[in-house]
Amino acid sequence: MAKTVAQRQATYRAKRPFSGKDDNGERRINTWVNTGTYLALERLARRSGITKREMLERLVVAEDERIRATLINDDLWDAYHEPPALRSNHSSRHAKTDDTKTASSRSDRIVTA
Repeated sequence: MAKTVAQRQATYRAKRPFSGKDDNGERRINTWVNTGTYLALERLARRSGITKREMLERLVVAEDERIRATLINDDLWDAYHEPPALRSNHSSRHAKTDDTKTASSRSDRIVTA
């Protein structure tokens, strides 16, 4: 029996992590960038006659190679290649504001008739 579109897509996606020229696979990046960054990427790719994907790959790999060339000892190498720490939902940088203060400061500005 023929595969459905969903089955073909699932098979394709299952092979992606192991595809590529070196069998090292590919990884999906799904992100938003500001319009200026997108347009710059588009211009760079068009100027070089390549896809935006290939341009992004070239830029990232070139910067990674530049940084790795400066890693002169094992400690620097290990620090650069160590997995990043994930941001905690409770970090002070991402802490929620005190809603009671916000609400009271707003109510101070409300004018009643």
